[in-house]
Amino acid sequence: MEDVRNALKPGMIVRVHQKIKDVNKKGEEKERVQVFEGTVLALKHGNEPGATVTVRKISGGIGVEKIFPIHSPIVEKIELVRHMKVKQSKAMYLRTYKKRLKEVKKKVTEVVEKKSEEKVVEEVKEEKQETPVVEKE
Repeated sequence: MEDVRNALKPGMIVRVHQKIKDVNKKGEEKERVQVFEGTVLALKHGNEPGATVTVRKISGGIGVEKIFPIHSPIVEKIELVRHMKVKQSKAMYLRTYKKRLKEVKKKVTEVVEKKSEEKVVEEVKEEKQETPVVEKE
């Protein structure tokens, strides 16, 4: 999956891959990647270097929220799982919301445009292969 840092929106269900440094009993440091999967509640500061995203998940019946700096090297990547429909840009109401959210469907026009672009690229490749090379003497 691709990194969606610049396309984040509230209501998206994302997996945030975060680098964690562990120190064992000998004092050796090991770096591992921890995945946090949850719903995006809020985005703050847009595309600034200090921009943050608040992600919430339910773990063992308890709500857990983490605030991740979007452009930090600690965050390895953010990948999209699903996109749900929300009513507000700051979806804090989801903390107490009991109903299921509806999934956002991809627009038919986007799918058609992608297919038409692929066809055009294939046609151009075929034309390049079919043109005979004429050498002048």
